[in-house]
Amino acid sequence: MDKKIAVVALGGNALLRGNEAGTIQQQEKNTYDTCIHLLKLLEEGYNVVITHGNGPQVGNIMLRNQAGYNEYKIPQMPLDICVADSQGGIGYMIERQMKNILVEYKIRKNVVTVITQVVVDINDSAFNEPTKPVGGYYLKEEAELLAKSGGLNFKEDPGRRGWRRVVPSPKPVEILNKKIIRDLVKKGNIVIAAGGGGVPVYRDKNKNLLGVEAVIDKDLASSLLAAEIKADSFFILTDVSKVYINFNKPDQKALDSITVAKAKKYLKRKEFADGSMGPKIKAAIEFVENGGRETVITESTQLSDPNCGTRILPS
Repeated sequence: MDKKIAVVALGGNALLRGNEAGTIQQQEKNTYDTCIHLLKLLEEGYNVVITHGNGPQVGNIMLRNQAGYNEYKIPQMPLDICVADSQGGIGYMIERQMKNILVEYKIRKNVVTVITQVVVDINDSAFNEPTKPVGGYYLKEEAELLAKSGGLNFKEDPGRRGWRRVVPSPKPVEILNKKIIRDLVKKGNIVIAAGGGGVPVYRDKNKNLLGVEAVIDKDLASSLLAAEIKADSFFILTDVSKVYINFNKPDQKALDSITVAKAKKYLKRKEFADGSMGPKIKAAIEFVENGGRETVITESTQLSDPNCGTRILPS
């Protein structure tokens, strides 16, 4: 009998914590500490696909881009190449730590990273209104100069350190190599894919694939991947054990299990912030509406509990 398939989306804190410098030693330890909890899913009979974020890492790649150009006139690479670079580096780190864990626990499985392109619609309205901040912070004068010379968009980050570049965040339409990913995971391999939301590409009028200056929401891309490979369960790992309504208020309430209809109702009531839990709930809903059995939103340390997290189920 075929094993169940789980897609596990690692949150940003899985690799790099907000109070850390981001050294390779810190990232490797965080990766190990997160991935060791995935053994519970293997014990429960799942074959696993791992996806991950890349925000801090791709930001650092862009800073190196800029520094290399300023100092040595090394040509800057476009954002799709930066995302691909981060997929390779982070995928390697997760793959190596996961292999070390499997050896430690005497589990015989292969682990493979797939550099994943994700198709977007070049006519997506997101391209008319860039909103996703990427890269470092600039003084207003620096941002204005870069905007004029490079045709880039910048917005002030209130309460932070200045101005940041903003790029479109279009909706993912298709995961390339989805058939290969499904074949690999059904054969029992642990697959790392769609890192950072995937490398954003679009098809021109001749059906050629072209890179685009954009970033794709990691949870939405992971949800689409889970649906396209016909996964049974979709786990979104974050820094809270459950989803709350009335969050940070005296009457806040943890949600154990809710239907898609209830989740939509809470979304409409603005219970979930756009910059944090909102996209995760939307991704959870999309997976279940596209045939998934359940989405679980929780913290990695909670996976040993069979009733962990908040579960979004069909209506």
